[in-house]
Amino acid sequence: MPAAPLPRPLAASMSAATWALLLLLGLIWGASFFFGRIAVQHVPPMTLVLLRVSLAAIALHLAFGRLPGFYAGLASRWPELLLLGLINNAIPFTLIFLGQTKIGAGLASILNATTPLWTVMIAQVLTTDEKISAAKLIGCALGLAGMVLLIGPAALGIADAPLWAKLAVVGAAVSYGFAAAFGKRFKGLSPRITATGQLTASSLIMLPFALVVDQPWTLPMPPMEVIAAILALALVSTAFAYVLYFRILSVAGATSASLVTLLVPPSAILLGIVFLGETLSLTESLGLGLIALGLLSLDNRLAIKRR
Repeated sequence: MPAAPLPRPLAASMSAATWALLLLLGLIWGASFFFGRIAVQHVPPMTLVLLRVSLAAIALHLAFGRLPGFYAGLASRWPELLLLGLINNAIPFTLIFLGQTKIGAGLASILNATTPLWTVMIAQVLTTDEKISAAKLIGCALGLAGMVLLIGPAALGIADAPLWAKLAVVGAAVSYGFAAAFGKRFKGLSPRITATGQLTASSLIMLPFALVVDQPWTLPMPPMEVIAAILALALVSTAFAYVLYFRILSVAGATSASLVTLLVPPSAILLGIVFLGETLSLTESLGLGLIALGLLSLDNRLAIKRR
């Protein structure tokens, strides 16, 4: 087997249009933590996941269902889309919402920002074209140090947020890492089909769990602002966002696409501070800084150029 080529800086391999899509996606997914924090205070996590993925799936079926070859494309990749829906929607969404019952939107988004670190490590094992490099090793070390800094106080029992809530969001990031590596096999499939397929699959996965665990028919009707947050979460931060994500993944690769999580915390933190009264501690800010440095190293931004 020939040696894998040395990784190029992302700035060289991603066009300006792709970077623009990445920025837009970061803003949209940052808002998803804000919407989720509002909704999970009134709707149990599994029911909230079911609403998020099913409403998004319905919207995409209505938008793209009449396109030529759309359902033939879905049928041809159905088993793979079922697995993608599990590891890219059902598992991480549930873990994030469980964590957000105890932690704020800003902290959840920071922990989720470790996704590229897990993606790099998982891609090293599962792929042949995104192998580890010195910059990636440094990036992983810095990012993991930031994650340890964020989780450490809870592990020692000296933080307000419980350890399990933080680990749940980290578990979601790990699941996203597997999904990013697995999602590369859909490169030749339309992003519209991939997004619709995985959301339809995750809706089918979550339906029995939500019915058995939450019994949603017994829940009171949530306030209008919660309903609005759920609709925004499903239609904007899920349906529209995943079409963007799979477009980026198809042209830029798993590691590049997962860098969107660097852009998520600032918008989530800002929304949480302005509308939810959240604050970041010094430890959390330092953790975010280390994760950001790690991701910049993954992007080769910290590399010294040879003259």
